[in-house]
Amino acid sequence: MTSIGAAFSTHADTGEAARQACAGVQEQLAGAVPDLAYVFLTPEHLGDPAAAVDAARTSISSRHIVGCVSQGVLAGSREFQRGPAVAVWAASLPAATLTPFYVEGGRAYQPDATEAGIALPFLGDPILVTMLVDPFGFPADAVLQVYDTAYAGVPLVGGFATGGGRSGTQALILDDEIYRDGAVGMAIADVSVATVVSQGCAPVGREAVVTSAEANVIHELAGEPALERLQSEFRTFSERERKLASEGLLAGLVIDENKPAYGRGDFLMRGILGADRESGSLSVGERVRTGQTVRFHVRDATSAREDLDRALDDAIAATEARPAGALLFTCNGRGSHMFAEGDHDAAAVTQRLDQAPIAGFFCGGEIGPIGGRTFVHGFTATLAVFLETKASASEPGDAR
Repeated sequence: MTSIGAAFSTHADTGEAARQACAGVQEQLAGAVPDLAYVFLTPEHLGDPAAAVDAARTSISSRHIVGCVSQGVLAGSREFQRGPAVAVWAASLPAATLTPFYVEGGRAYQPDATEAGIALPFLGDPILVTMLVDPFGFPADAVLQVYDTAYAGVPLVGGFATGGGRSGTQALILDDEIYRDGAVGMAIADVSVATVVSQGCAPVGREAVVTSAEANVIHELAGEPALERLQSEFRTFSERERKLASEGLLAGLVIDENKPAYGRGDFLMRGILGADRESGSLSVGERVRTGQTVRFHVRDATSAREDLDRALDDAIAATEARPAGALLFTCNGRGSHMFAEGDHDAAAVTQRLDQAPIAGFFCGGEIGPIGGRTFVHGFTATLAVFLETKASASEPGDAR
């Protein structure tokens, strides 16, 4: 039976903070020995991440440990974006197969190991992959393309751990090793999981098909110059939508066109980088193809709150299971920077998952699947929700 615990400590000493958090986790596990633990540290603990690893080894004896230093951490219904904090999440997964991996940073990646680069490590036959990434010098887009080719349809979630905020000021934890760059992760097989990507946006205007594009530049939408189409759409916006659009308008790009209609979760959100008044073209933060459907979106706290609630509800409703716990990777731009109330994402997820233990960190870019492909997102909350089937909840030992 899957058993999960999550706890935090704000003690200034790294080892003591980790021990306190592990004690809270151990109490929730009620005697179960964890197979997998995640340890998330704020920058105040960058000087001695090994102390947190040692504490996790001695306190909860987890078989595998993954972790990082980030600008903020969360556990339970609490978020910590200022001051020292350590969050620990641990799970007893008796039926799971776990494959830890490290991907080196700063090099070109190819699908096969050649002189031009190195291959993505073999990950077995996973149901879920988590990956924590150093944002400085790591070719995330190239690696994710290789991943999607090798492990099509297997969700990968995680995020960019910003550490001390500059190159070299990072600690990525994988078992007993501390890495200063690259990416660490865990491939997990033989578990029941649901993944959630909440982009926190609201659609405005109408859908339009790209009729002319080159690289990341949209020349025409529905046969007219893209800028003219945007201006005509803007005139139909409500006063509130116009205000939000003026603060930052997004292009929602449909990834999977093989659907009769598109809704939440079908669009990849990318910023509009610029407009050329002479040509009428729009530049966006992603390559665009002719025939792709686009719809403009806006983002605010209300949209983000509603989208997260709906995404969680939809994910749980699609299963015949109850949540046992979750890992949450949320954007640095959310939390206190987006919401008036404190602890927003952590509290919302904990409530929606019926008080299941959660932990995670604030990311400089979140990783998750949209339309069957894996992307780096912004202002997003991405989750891996571990599930208990109804049978395993009542019959310990039958979890899969």
